[in-house]
Amino acid sequence: MAIITNKVLIGGLAAGVVMNVIDFVVYKFILGARMTAESEAFKPGMSAAMMTTSAMVSNIVMDLVLGILLVWTYAAIRPRFGPGVKTAVYAAVLFWILAGIFLSGYLHMGMMSTGLWMTFAFFGLVNFLISAWVGARLYTEEGTV
Repeated sequence: MAIITNKVLIGGLAAGVVMNVIDFVVYKFILGARMTAESEAFKPGMSAAMMTTSAMVSNIVMDLVLGILLVWTYAAIRPRFGPGVKTAVYAAVLFWILAGIFLSGYLHMGMMSTGLWMTFAFFGLVNFLISAWVGARLYTEEGTV
C-alpha cells in the first residue's frame, strides 16, 4: 500500500510540535543551566549564540522536519511490522540511535560532558518515543483504524 502523504504531513507536524514542546521544557527548565555552564566553559559566548532568534527558529523547523521524517519512516515500515505502538517504537529507536551518533561529535570535541550527553540521550529517547506515538496515532491507512 502506498504511503498517504497528507497523513504523513499531519502526523509528522503533530509529532514535530510534540518534539518542540518537550525540547522547550527540557532545554529551558531541566537542562538549561547545565547546558549554559558547559557551553560557556567550552567557548565563552556560545550559549548566547545558541539563543539567537535564527538559532531558535532553526531548531523549531528542524523538529518539525524530524517529526515529518519520523512519521514517514513509521508509514514506510508499517506494512512489514504492522500498525501500532510497536512499529512507532521501532521508528523512534532508529531516530534516537541516529541522533545519538550525530550528537556524539559534541561529546568527542569536548563541548559537553559524558553526563550531559547521557542525559540528552535519555530525554531524546523519551522525546522520540512520545512523538512517534503521537504521529503514529494520526497516521492511518484506508480500511484500518
